This record gives sequence, structure tokens and C-alpha cells, in this order.
Amino acid sequence: MIIQQQRIIEGARELFFRHGLKSITMDDIASHIGMSKKTIYQYYDEKDKLIIEITSSQIEFQLCEMETIRSESSNPVQELLSAMNSMSKMMNKIRPTVFYDMQKYYPSAWMKFKEFKNKRLTDYVEANLRQGIETGLYRENLDIKIMARLRLEEVELGFNPEVFPPEKFNIPEVQIAMMDHFLHGIVTLKGHRLINKYKQIHEEE
Repeated sequence: MIIQQQRIIEGARELFFRHGLKSITMDDIASHIGMSKKTIYQYYDEKDKLIIEITSSQIEFQLCEMETIRSESSNPVQELLSAMNSMSKMMNKIRPTVFYDMQKYYPSAWMKFKEFKNKRLTDYVEANLRQGIETGLYRENLDIKIMARLRLEEVELGFNPEVFPPEKFNIPEVQIAMMDHFLHGIVTLKGHRLINKYKQIHEEE
């Protein structure tokens, strides 16, 4: 990717994450990165294409992040806790309305995100659940496919402003609460003890 194109993507991503997708114009992006709108249009002749490009870039970043977390985790519980921490850091940089804007106003980008969620993310969560059951950290009677889809729908639900209005809820905290609730619902006693160990929680059995 050439330098000018990279500048456009990085500058637009910064504005979109800070202010949402709908409110930012191509003029805003041009002003932010100090580039003429004519130059931007040489690479992206409409805002929709730029948003699709940024969505693809974020998906690739997320895939790398997922693989890094998996390779550095000693067990499935640690993997989910690390994913929880990673999500918290990411969400603190993104205006919650970004996902709602994408769903409502930019269907092509939203479709790309849905494809990522329905295939790659689903496979990732299913693998975690499968390993958790095999290692005795998750309950053996879990329906892996149902629980994986439940977890991913929880993520999407947490971004829904009609359910969790951003002016009333801290969205990163909503996501962390949902992940924490999910994890405690699937672990065995052995897994629960491991959660407490990682969180440095001491409680009577």
C-alpha cells in the first residue's frame, strides 16, 4: 500500500473511531490529514469504499490479535480473559456508535464484518470451547455451536444503542460484563478456580 493511501486510511480511521462513521465527511478527512479531497478521491471516490477498506484492515488486525492471544495463552480460560482485556483496550479507543452506524448506513462494510463474525470468529470461539471441554475447564455438556453463537450475539448486542444507550452505559464495561458472565457460566469448578487465580480473587469454596 502506498504512503498516501496509508495516510488516508489511518487518518480516516482515527476520525471514524473518535466521532463515528456517519458524522465524518470526506472534507473532514482531507482537512485532518492535510491532503486535498481530489487526491483522496483518486484512491477512494466515495466514503463507502473507504469504510470498507478500513473494515478489511481492522479484520486483518483482529485476526492477528486473536492468533497472538491464542499462541501466548496457556489454556482456554486465560485465552478468554486475555481476549476480554484486549477488547477493553480496543473499545476505549472506539466510539460505540461506530458499529451502529455501519449496520444502519454502510451495509457493504457491515456485511464484511458479519462474514468475519459468522465464520472466523465463530470458528475461533468454537475451538476455545472445544479445548476447554477437553481440558476439563469447561462443562462437558456444553453445546459448542449454540454457545459460540450466543457469545458472538452478546458482543453485537452490547453495541446496540437501543439496548445500551451510550449516554447511560459505558460500552466497554458492558462488553466486559457480558464476557465475564459468559465465562463464569461455562466453566467447571476447576475452571472457576483458574479464573480466580488469574484475577487474584480469594474466596471460600
